[in-house]
Amino acid sequence: MLTVVLILVILGCCLIVWFRRNNNEEPPALNGYFPLIGHAHLLIGAGNIHLWIYLKEIAYECLNAGGVMSIFHGPKTVYCVADPDDFLTVADTCLQKDCFNEFAKPWLGDGLATSDLTTWKEHRKLLDPAFSQAFTDGFLTVFNKQARRLVKELEVKAGKGTFDHFVYTRKNALETTFFTVFGEDFNDKSFLINIYQQKMDQMLNILVERFKKPWLHCDYIYRWSALRKQQDDCMKILLNISNTVLKKKKAVYLNNGKNQNIKKETNGPKFKAFIDLLLELAIEKDAFNDEEIREHVDTLMFGGHDTVASVLMYTILLVGSYSGVQKKILEELQSIFGDSNRDVTRADLSQLVYLEAVINESMRIYPIMPISTRRLDRDVQLKNCTLKKGRTCLLFIFGVNRHPMWGPDAEKFKPERWLGSTTPDCPTAIAGFGVGRRVCIGKSYSMMSLKTTLAHVLRRYRVSGNHSQMVAKIDVSLKPVSGHHVKIDSRVQ
Repeated sequence: MLTVVLILVILGCCLIVWFRRNNNEEPPALNGYFPLIGHAHLLIGAGNIHLWIYLKEIAYECLNAGGVMSIFHGPKTVYCVADPDDFLTVADTCLQKDCFNEFAKPWLGDGLATSDLTTWKEHRKLLDPAFSQAFTDGFLTVFNKQARRLVKELEVKAGKGTFDHFVYTRKNALETTFFTVFGEDFNDKSFLINIYQQKMDQMLNILVERFKKPWLHCDYIYRWSALRKQQDDCMKILLNISNTVLKKKKAVYLNNGKNQNIKKETNGPKFKAFIDLLLELAIEKDAFNDEEIREHVDTLMFGGHDTVASVLMYTILLVGSYSGVQKKILEELQSIFGDSNRDVTRADLSQLVYLEAVINESMRIYPIMPISTRRLDRDVQLKNCTLKKGRTCLLFIFGVNRHPMWGPDAEKFKPERWLGSTTPDCPTAIAGFGVGRRVCIGKSYSMMSLKTTLAHVLRRYRVSGNHSQMVAKIDVSLKPVSGHHVKIDSRVQ
């Protein structure tokens, strides 16, 4: 009898909450919800392909509703924002990431992607020098070396028909990230690379599965779920790899001095791995403990390789889909390099204007992180409504990228829109690396790596493909499922 009464009381409270949230001046709600469960029934049992289709539908509905709307994930009210101005208002007013990001805390801890606001501010200030232009210039030798390695590995596919080039961009980007983070070439450790990539993919899928099921948002319930057991198994391997390398690097640092892994390239900037900087901050300035170093390393490993690998894949596919764009890229490359196969220099990067426009347009069409989250720690006044404190806000980068500010051809791949004065006069126009004060710290690193790699690949190969055949899914970031195959032919006869 007591159980029945308790259930009735809980249901009554839920109905009161439901009634109140549907009778206040909130942003309009997405259609198709039910009492208590809201829109959760649209996600339960849905695969990651369906999840991406559903999120795109929300983005378009949000744009049609004026740029802001509400959805209900179980008993939770979640705001969706796709208006560029309101997007920036939320991003700069509330810097705290939402609990969805905290699902990754057991893995990434207090790394920049998952840390609370106080920790993020402190650590971001300490880490900013590691991503300055002067520091990332030291990676150019690595980027050239890895780009040449990718070109070499692609030789077996030249003239042989279509193939999945994402396999190659992922492997190459992960090797590059291992090198820049740890200061070691892991090319001869392919087994370790494969295991790390496999377990990272499993971990990302686990995070998405937990997001789709509202009852698993409760830590107590999640603790007893089969999904938690899978997470523990993945983390055991991921953390063991990171901790093993960290222990080795720390021993080298202590035994040989802080300058052990700083190499001076001839007539160029110094190369210094990220882990050397972290160890220097930890040992010389007592800034981080070993666990915090490991958390930042794992965050850099995930963010560094996942973004670059995916942008490379999408950009190559899009370039192969538009022969006119590929022709303009080649003309720019020939004007800079001629027939030379030399390395890309810092001066060359600043001249690759059209290539950078192509990369920006690729990230607009296929944003790697199509949604960012914020926890509202205060009421936020937008242009036409007020978002209530304590709730989750989904910032739809995909929606901003389709906003009418881009013109009637917003759905079209058009790199020229990034040249001259045709880009929308809005700070959120360039949202590929996030927007506002919590923008991605690795923007200059990623862009340098992307431009260097693409310059090498597109000088060597002619690409053809069809991006309209691609099917995408959400695995935290936007990933391809199928239709991302391309064909390459050598330009060198």
